[in-house]
Amino acid sequence: MRERIITFVSLLLVALLSFPSVSYCDDQTILYESFDEPFDGRWVVSEKAEYQGVWKHEKSEGHDDYGLLVSEKAKKYGIVKELDVDEPLNLNEGTVVLQYEARFQEGLECGGAYLKYLHPQEAGWVPQGFDNDSPYSIMFGPDKCGATNKVHFILKHKNPKSGEFVEHHLKFPPSVPFDKLSHVYTAVLKSDNEVRILVDGEEKKKGNLLSAEDFEPPLIPSKTIPDPEDKKPEDWDERAKIPDPNAVKPDDWDEDAPMEIEDEEAEKPEGWLDDEPVEVEDPEASKPEDWDDEEDGEWEAPKVSNTKCEAAPGCGEWKRPMKRNPAYKGKWSSPLIDNPAYKGIWKPRDIPNPDYFELERPNLEPIAAIGIEIWTMQDGILFDNILISKDEKVAETYRQSTWKPKFDVEKEKQKAEDEAAGEADGLKSYQKKVFDLLYKVADISFLSAYKSKIMELIEKAETQPNLTIGVLISIVIVFLSLFFKLIFGGAKAKVEKKKPETAAETSTSEAKTEEKAEAVAAPRKRQTRRES
Repeated sequence: MRERIITFVSLLLVALLSFPSVSYCDDQTILYESFDEPFDGRWVVSEKAEYQGVWKHEKSEGHDDYGLLVSEKAKKYGIVKELDVDEPLNLNEGTVVLQYEARFQEGLECGGAYLKYLHPQEAGWVPQGFDNDSPYSIMFGPDKCGATNKVHFILKHKNPKSGEFVEHHLKFPPSVPFDKLSHVYTAVLKSDNEVRILVDGEEKKKGNLLSAEDFEPPLIPSKTIPDPEDKKPEDWDERAKIPDPNAVKPDDWDEDAPMEIEDEEAEKPEGWLDDEPVEVEDPEASKPEDWDDEEDGEWEAPKVSNTKCEAAPGCGEWKRPMKRNPAYKGKWSSPLIDNPAYKGIWKPRDIPNPDYFELERPNLEPIAAIGIEIWTMQDGILFDNILISKDEKVAETYRQSTWKPKFDVEKEKQKAEDEAAGEADGLKSYQKKVFDLLYKVADISFLSAYKSKIMELIEKAETQPNLTIGVLISIVIVFLSLFFKLIFGGAKAKVEKKKPETAAETSTSEAKTEEKAEAVAAPRKRQTRRES
């Protein structure tokens, strides 16, 4: 009898531990959503007219594990889940861990997959009316479109002086993994104002909530600001160098001498065909039958290269080539000397910032719900295993038990597919490894100022696999240049003020560039009709 009871209890424990559940079972877990059961009744879909995207309860590709699926392309999606707690979660006390999985089963070219952690409804919103304006305290998760490629972490903090809510963005956040595998995103907020962003359990970014180096705009404004009433004195001279007033143009300086002159020593090559044209009428061309001289004008045969010129050094009128004029000096100008009246670049004096305030800890609004409010051009985005906890160990347990097994299976499947495809289809396996390396390089902290340029190069290489090696070499050159600059230093670059381009100037410049490119790329069509 005793053995039967022990066996029964053991089986019961196994069943309880393995039974799918959307609820939490410890006092450190505020929310755990596994989507093992349909979301109807627990999640509320926005009824706003613009949110036409259809959410589905579907299995992750290759698994028996369910998730919340974005099922249609080019749609807006909105859905809310209220926290099943007596009181809203206080974000200002202790540790708070935000974690969830996202998988881009069809890839991600343009779209978001981030979560919003929402204020209580007393702030003036309802789940059925959930939209972009619904108040949130934190927005967290991947977003990629065009030049944007980041795992967002945004705080919406109430300014204690103005009473307005201001968005504060984490600077230089990690990049979004570019593959179609399941990935888990984790944000850890600590009581000492530390924030850490993890992707697949690996720390990608660490910062301080109150640091101006980590958030833009900073939560704490600067103590001083430039005085808006201060004006530059009229006699303030910002010119470091001036033309030498005592300099005189040399007597032998000829400003009218041309830059190039004919090469008098050049001689016409022997065999040059002066009387032969470079192009002749195509002897094989014939006038089209439907050509109408009255409507189309007099027909002319198209021109072709003169075959007689191919064997000769040249055809047509011979002219001496041009060479650089040794007497050319150009327009004379006085040499520059140090300006004795130079005072430096003027800037207004600093005054105390009337909007300055101090904080020991951000005063974030509590959260009472989570929401997904996105616009995406991709379908197949799957959300799963959404967790809010007060313990990092709980988050790690869920990563190991829910995400890791799926990821390992997907990784092995991808590896097998890459090996089977060989070099015939898509990115080669070595290119995928290169991209993995490049994304890690882009996340290096001291390269943050160059991250957007590096990301632009990587994205070009992703769409054009044959550029992979060239892009890798380019980034290595950038990296080495910065390394040697840090080791050996460098000359200070001269700062040159340029007149800012207007939108019209920029547009004209781009248009000219495009015209030039087209002119080079496309051969000029030969005229076959005479203007009437």
